[in-house]
Amino acid sequence: MKSWQDPNPHQLTRRAFLRGLGVSMALPWLESVPVWGDEPVRGRSSTAPVRMAVLFAGNGFHGKEWWAMGERRGLELGKVLQPLEPFKEKMIFLEGLYNAEAGKGGIHSAQTGNLLTGAALEGGGGIRSGVSVDQLLAQKIGRETKVPSLVLGCEPSISALHKGYSMIYSSHISWSSPTTATPLEIYPALAFDRLFRDDVGKGDASVLDLVSEEAKSLSQRVSYTDRGKLDEYLASVREVEQRIQQAGKQGRLQGWRPTLDKPNLPRPADGVPQDVDQHMRLMCDILVLAFQTDTTRLCTLKLNNDHSSQRFPHLGVDYMIHHLLSHTDNADWLKVNQFFTQQLAYIAGKLDKIQEGERTALDNSMILFLSSMLHGSTHDCSQLPVILLGRGGGQIQTGRTLNYLGKSNRKMCSLYLAMMDKTGVRLNEFGDSRERLAEI
Repeated sequence: MKSWQDPNPHQLTRRAFLRGLGVSMALPWLESVPVWGDEPVRGRSSTAPVRMAVLFAGNGFHGKEWWAMGERRGLELGKVLQPLEPFKEKMIFLEGLYNAEAGKGGIHSAQTGNLLTGAALEGGGGIRSGVSVDQLLAQKIGRETKVPSLVLGCEPSISALHKGYSMIYSSHISWSSPTTATPLEIYPALAFDRLFRDDVGKGDASVLDLVSEEAKSLSQRVSYTDRGKLDEYLASVREVEQRIQQAGKQGRLQGWRPTLDKPNLPRPADGVPQDVDQHMRLMCDILVLAFQTDTTRLCTLKLNNDHSSQRFPHLGVDYMIHHLLSHTDNADWLKVNQFFTQQLAYIAGKLDKIQEGERTALDNSMILFLSSMLHGSTHDCSQLPVILLGRGGGQIQTGRTLNYLGKSNRKMCSLYLAMMDKTGVRLNEFGDSRERLAEI
């Protein structure tokens, strides 16, 4: 792909980038520049693409506080979903969807491994699921962007068996092939580098320093409004860079404390933040930057494993790991649930502030928030907790609740077929479904 600079001084290129030594940064939506790969029509700017993200939180949610009723401004939300109150007119609460194959094996691993595939899983320590919806889309439309898909996580993968099924299943929701879980990036610095560096790991210079000259030149050629957008975008990139550099330097530790209170080796430059709140927020920012710059249109963010060992001392809940806490259904479990939905609300809020023509980046996105079971206390996967945020480029009617319990078509893969339609990929079947959800 070419830089934004063009031999023709009177016209900017169709796919706009800022480039520096070993770096390329896709630009956000600008009214002066047709950055999305098509030409303006009758003087109007090009249309932003539809993106899809999947956020996963393990072990289900609070038994009494995961609910919604009503519609649009009158939509009422249970306490788990209260952080989403500002976005309730841009969301759909779905009940009754499930994966039939998930109920045929053990809990946790067997309920997570086919969450985005709908496929039957191999037990006995074997590994076989199916190609997940995000990776199928990456195969179809991923070549249109610098990064076909981002697969992010906030907890390392587990290699063990649980109830006869590999815990690789409970550690991954994205599958590149039936036998290959897509590599999970849990390091914010490396995820950031993948977005902006052409030669990852080479040099320590700031991405913005490397493209500063092109950024200055571009700023002189765009409209006054776009100049402000460009400055805001570059500032947000700088902020994430600085926070990545500071990650893990505060010295806070979660849960169990080792025998050394300080490391006896120099801290590696690249690493996982010790604090779960900081880790999740960095990954959320990286997701937003990826969508804002059209570096990718597909992202999965696994906030934790389904059999999670995360602890939450920043919430005053540090006596029990996430998995065991999910069995209690108490006030602390509700507090942790709300912390997870706050991550979704944070992403939605940032995307909704990014104006892309007549719509916002949130309007141009589909963000799926789900778990592999309804309640951790019962391990019930006969219906799944599902939230859909965003309007898919204006194609989705939001501010609704949809209940599929008792209906013949209540497969998760039917939802995926409907969502793929919004990206321009129309299939006759996916996973275990041959029909889409007509209401989406």
